[in-house]
Amino acid sequence: MFDTEDTLAPYACKSSETRGRLFKGDKTHGRSEFQRDRDRIIHSGAFRKLMYKTQVFIGHEGDLFRTRLTHSIEVAQIARASSRRLSLNEDLTEALCLAHDLGHTPFGHAGQTALNRCLKEMNSKSNGFEHNIQSLRIIDKLEKKYFGYDGLNLCFETREGVLKRCSKKIAPKFGAVADRFVFGGQPSLEAQISNIADEIAYNHHDLDDGLRSGLITIEEILDLKAAEYAAKEVLSLKSPQLMEKSRVNSEIIRRMIGSQIEDLVHQTKKNVLSSAVTSLADVRNSTNQIVSFSPKTKDNVRELKSFLMRRLYKNPKVRSLTDAAEIVIEDLFSIFFNEETSEDKDPMKHLRSVADKIAGLTDGSAVKLHKQFFPDKELWPEPLFWG
Repeated sequence: MFDTEDTLAPYACKSSETRGRLFKGDKTHGRSEFQRDRDRIIHSGAFRKLMYKTQVFIGHEGDLFRTRLTHSIEVAQIARASSRRLSLNEDLTEALCLAHDLGHTPFGHAGQTALNRCLKEMNSKSNGFEHNIQSLRIIDKLEKKYFGYDGLNLCFETREGVLKRCSKKIAPKFGAVADRFVFGGQPSLEAQISNIADEIAYNHHDLDDGLRSGLITIEEILDLKAAEYAAKEVLSLKSPQLMEKSRVNSEIIRRMIGSQIEDLVHQTKKNVLSSAVTSLADVRNSTNQIVSFSPKTKDNVRELKSFLMRRLYKNPKVRSLTDAAEIVIEDLFSIFFNEETSEDKDPMKHLRSVADKIAGLTDGSAVKLHKQFFPDKELWPEPLFWG
């Protein structure tokens, strides 16, 4: 097969054994089914929009800060490297990583928070907004590219892995891809890898962007357990290039990422043995997640996340931007909700239509619309960083 299935572990997902697509009749030539899923994701409109959606810093803050697109590519690199060493399906892993943020609103988590709040305040019975569910909605319904059906018509395994979070209450409406949220069990190891690779990527690359912005200093991270060994190793080098802060920062973060990947691969191999996993069915029936860090590294990751929350995400300069972003989303929600109200329209469908419209905006298009509807409302502070 195209994804060299003879080299895959017995518990890996195999393209030839996919549980299929929502719509039959789609045939592929020269590619495996999971390679085809990856390609359809890359060619989707939602994927292109990720270039203009915020990771942490709003787009006008500088050209080198991450966007949702660059973040997704970095997640895919980390996940593929890990997946290969565990003899898992790299093509499925990559597809999941590239699709995992398709449902994000403009302005990152600030946009999601605001939209979720708007939906629930407008209707107490609303399930609010969750970007993982929105990602599945995009690949199942909102992309309109092909004859005969809406959505991208991706394989079951890809759709299942994209739905990383879902409440037990609403899971039944999504069918078999959400069964684990109702009956228990785990997704594929490829899905588990992509989830932790996302965590590795955003922790370290948000740290990198924080250092580049000047909101975090290298001295502040030296005492973090996750950075301790990497920092000592880099700072002990006798190199004239140590005078260049950007090189020092990059070398420390590179080693931090490498250390966590090593730990993840090593611990996951131990977990596979201790869980006696020998098939994909064993993975799905497992009560515990098999892909994981060691206990020590889990503690280090928690410390790093707490540091980032305290020193970066809640930094007053970052908050001034995210507060403005939330106002933009709230204002646009009120405009979109009222411009199409109709007595005979299903209120829940109407709410979801408004959510789709807002989530489909980029940072730039949201700002442009807001200025059009609220020309006298000045929200954005002067750019803080031009790194």
